[in-house]
Amino acid sequence: MSGILTSRGLRWLLLASACLSAIGLFLLATAAENTDLFARGYDTLVVINLAMVALLMLLVGWQLWQLRRNYNRGVFGSRLAARLVLLFALVAVLPGALVYAVSVQFLGRSIESWFDVRVDRALEGGLALGRNALDYLIRETTNKATQVAEQVGESSGQAPIALSRAAEQTGVSETALFTVAGGVIAVAGAARDSMSPDPPPPQALRRARLQQSYSAIEQLPTGGIQLRVVVPVNSADQREPMRLLQVIEPVPRSLAQEIEKAEAGFRDYQEISYTRGALKRLYALTLTLTLLLALTSALGLAVVLSEHFSAPLARLAEGTRAVAEGDFTRRQPVTSRDELGVLTESFNAMTAQLAEAREKNEESRRAIETTRAYLESILGNLSAGVLAFDDRYRLRMGNPSASVILQQPIAELAGVALADWGRRLPALAPFAELVAEGFRGAREGQWQREAPFGVANQSRTLLMRGSRMPGAPHGYVVVFDDVSELVQAQRDAAWAEVARRLAHEIKNPLTPIQLSAERLAVKLEGRLDGADQETLKRGTQTIVNQVAAMKHMVDDFAVYARQPRPGQMQAVDLSALLLDVLALYDNLRPHAVLTLPNAPVVVQGEPTRLRQVLHNLLQNAIDAQSERGDPSYAIAIESSGGEAAMTFTDGGPGFPPDVLAHAFEPYVTTKAKGTGLGLAIVRKIVEEHAGRVAIANAPPHGARVTVTLPLARP
Repeated sequence: MSGILTSRGLRWLLLASACLSAIGLFLLATAAENTDLFARGYDTLVVINLAMVALLMLLVGWQLWQLRRNYNRGVFGSRLAARLVLLFALVAVLPGALVYAVSVQFLGRSIESWFDVRVDRALEGGLALGRNALDYLIRETTNKATQVAEQVGESSGQAPIALSRAAEQTGVSETALFTVAGGVIAVAGAARDSMSPDPPPPQALRRARLQQSYSAIEQLPTGGIQLRVVVPVNSADQREPMRLLQVIEPVPRSLAQEIEKAEAGFRDYQEISYTRGALKRLYALTLTLTLLLALTSALGLAVVLSEHFSAPLARLAEGTRAVAEGDFTRRQPVTSRDELGVLTESFNAMTAQLAEAREKNEESRRAIETTRAYLESILGNLSAGVLAFDDRYRLRMGNPSASVILQQPIAELAGVALADWGRRLPALAPFAELVAEGFRGAREGQWQREAPFGVANQSRTLLMRGSRMPGAPHGYVVVFDDVSELVQAQRDAAWAEVARRLAHEIKNPLTPIQLSAERLAVKLEGRLDGADQETLKRGTQTIVNQVAAMKHMVDDFAVYARQPRPGQMQAVDLSALLLDVLALYDNLRPHAVLTLPNAPVVVQGEPTRLRQVLHNLLQNAIDAQSERGDPSYAIAIESSGGEAAMTFTDGGPGFPPDVLAHAFEPYVTTKAKGTGLGLAIVRKIVEEHAGRVAIANAPPHGARVTVTLPLARP
């Protein structure tokens, strides 16, 4: 807590507390001008202000306690800080106490001067004048209502006419004639314009039944005052029922406004008069809290300023002790241009000279570390694997690419001799043997070779280079890279060129050969005896069949050598395409298990080429089980992660281990009459569609081929 309260955060905390306290005092002073706010929030505001002042006093008290502790410990600069705090406290307390005493007396007398007997009498007289004016208007309206009621009562059966005539004579604004139950009989004046005049209140009906009049002063919702008078109407004809006459007269707006102002002023004066004692206490409390806020803020500011003045001296003392302990890196900020600033600059110059001497001793070490870090950065970003050995073929370092290419944790072999790699990581035994053979047969300490290496059950081709590092002690370095894709690309290009030329050279003579054989069979039919005729038929049929087989092989060559045509790409639903192709394989459908999604799985591709992929995979599955009496097939299509996957599984013998690593190469096949182009064509077409093909053996027996293609963008 000491470190926190002596840091810059304490200054901001003091400033924030002082600001919040000032805001609280402002709200407390504002509450005195608003009686409702004063009644509702007085206690809360007082508690908040007391809490903020208490917080300020706590912070300042903590500062003073810290200063006293430093003073007792003899901390450098604490005596100067204590003297400054005392001076600031005296400057703040003496004027503040004087202003506080004068202000309390002045406010008490000012509040008492607000309340005077003459003011009370003036307000009460104004209010009484307004009430007398309203009473006069009520009496005038009642007299008019009585006159109208007498005229209406004397008329027999002509009440509406008599009501209108009497209203005009007396000059009433609005009058209406009601039954004792409140039903409207006739209206006159302003009430005639409304569909339903304002009915008398229930208490007026009760008083009228007792032959008593009713009068009231009413406040209108829209502002203003109106007078309502209800009197009974007694008819000259005793047979007619008693009726009620209502007269409504609006009070002139100017008079109503003056009356409302007088009542509001009198009401406000009474509220203030009731809270006179509370106002005195409130202002006294506000002044007291203000004084406490000023004193605590002044003390806090005194401590902060004293620390500001004494901090440079304390930093110089601390820096001197650090130099004595061998730390030459200390630099003190120059905050002024006086003698203290000159002293600080001299201290900084001294420590700079001492640090320069030490820095020269560290330059060579930093240069070595920089070079080493630079080399490690280069090795870390190389795509090729790099291994460094000492003179006894113990691994000194290996870059991350080495572990990625070999799929083994090379870091675990640090310090292990090359001959012991096979015991630590058996999968690297062949690689260690290749490196050892390379250095044994190296001329002038350098060698290079391209060798196959099995990585994660896949055969990869590594291009390896080894060299002996000059200097003493000697060491060795091996650089290797996975060139399988490059070798495969070269091989595919070569096979594509061979397939193109074979298709071109073989296809041309096949049709004449087939036509010649068929013509011989037609020309010589019936001219030879039975045995010769049969021999001719078998020979020509053999020629035709072989020519057809060669044409099929030539077509496969053409498909394999064919270049992609981006212009033929379109949206293809794999599920619909599969069902379309399966319609051609009636013998396969009863034995096939299809797993298709409900929604379409759409990819962007060339329908003819994708159809060729399905044909090749289905034909391979059929050929693999040609000798089985109960063949089984499983075909599934699913989509996830922006890709569509088609999986073909059969119940055949599966892929032999020696074929599994080269199954996609041309002329690699397990069929007696196969060309080995089926899977090669499948991979070529799938890669043209930015996809990939994976093959594996399905337990307990059988083959599984998975084709993955990117889904079409919507």
